[in-house]
Amino acid sequence: MLAVPNASSTELFATVSTRKPSILAYRDVAGALARVTLGQWLFTALLAGGAVAAFALVPDDEPIDVPMTAVVRDLPLPVAAAREPAVYWHDEHVERGDTIGSLLARAGVDDDAAFNFLRTDPSARALYQLRPGRALHLATDDSGDLVALRFLQPSGAMLTIKRDAAAFSAETSAAPVETRVEMKSAEIRSSLFAAADDVDLPDSVTLELADVFGGDIDFHHDLRRGDRFSVVYESRFIDGEPAGAGRILAAEFENRGVTLRAYQWTADDGTSGYYSEDGHSLRKAFLRAPLAFSRITSGFTSARFHPILKRWTAHKGTDFGAPIGTPVHVTADGIVAVAGQETGYGNVIIVRHGKTYSTVYGHLSRFAPDLHAGTRVRQGDVIGFVGMTGWATGPHLHYEFRVDGEPRNPVTVALPNAEPVPEAQRARFAADMARRVAQLALARSESGTTFAAAD
Repeated sequence: MLAVPNASSTELFATVSTRKPSILAYRDVAGALARVTLGQWLFTALLAGGAVAAFALVPDDEPIDVPMTAVVRDLPLPVAAAREPAVYWHDEHVERGDTIGSLLARAGVDDDAAFNFLRTDPSARALYQLRPGRALHLATDDSGDLVALRFLQPSGAMLTIKRDAAAFSAETSAAPVETRVEMKSAEIRSSLFAAADDVDLPDSVTLELADVFGGDIDFHHDLRRGDRFSVVYESRFIDGEPAGAGRILAAEFENRGVTLRAYQWTADDGTSGYYSEDGHSLRKAFLRAPLAFSRITSGFTSARFHPILKRWTAHKGTDFGAPIGTPVHVTADGIVAVAGQETGYGNVIIVRHGKTYSTVYGHLSRFAPDLHAGTRVRQGDVIGFVGMTGWATGPHLHYEFRVDGEPRNPVTVALPNAEPVPEAQRARFAADMARRVAQLALARSESGTTFAAAD
């Protein structure tokens, strides 16, 4: 038993059931202690003014039965979404000595069915025309099986091989071409081609650059160390791989302190040309020279010692030294008057350009295919090839520029210009030039930058 001090005082006992609370108040301490055991007591004594308060836990009444009902329901299981097989693309570049088998093995392809199809199907034979540097695009699954393959053929067509269930199919189609705009700028230190190579400018763009400014700059004699050029041009890509350069959109050439600019523009009738910002055509009616790059071995003069006749005679043309087979370009639009042999000239072509002008091309090794008297030619067309036929001591081109039948010095004669932008198209020309001028300014300041084409 537990003795409680001051038992005669008024005490309060509180009991709490394990199920629900209840409060019991007793004045008779002895009677309360008689109803509970020691193990059921939990109390706290507070001594204040001789009074004691005690709290205890006591058992509650009988447990309450709670009715329960079992409920069983069939719940639908969630259906897992079908997962597409994972596909992994690989880009493999052809290396010297590669075969289609070694390329597939390097890409992790382990697929007998694919190897058998590529080996036996005639449509896949283009894959055996592998050239170093070309790309092969392959898609495989988790198991290493071939899912798809793309290959740009040397012809420019795209070969696509796909797997459908267990079978393969091959298709050849025109390759989609992506056009980007590239901008380059360089300084002349030794030659135009050396400067172009320094900034990875394609040769075709370098040749066109010389052609654009060929009417104002003699690239054989006028270039000086420190001259500069900037060019904006198109670059073509197929399936992410370079596929050649396109046209020049804008160009600038600083030669001997004089800055020349050219902007490409296409008229309503579809004809394209290069113009200054104010709409004047930069194309001369005649090119200064019929060869892209060469050297003058004998100039226009009234007195020259002839190497074959062994006497002093007038030389009424300009001789350009070049290897046999070098292409010869007609210097202006016109109609072929003569394509044959003449004493002294050897194989010669004479082209008439209207009533006033004509040009002569002598000592040719051969003529361009299908060229004959009456053929209409356009400026820059290849009409023949350098040779040493007729009275010639070495391979070169003899070129004459005639006005009303009289030879003139093609290096110094004033050449007429082509027609400017028509007045009716000036507004559209001005709008197009605003974009070209901005591109050229960017090329001048940001050399070597590549931008996606917006045209």
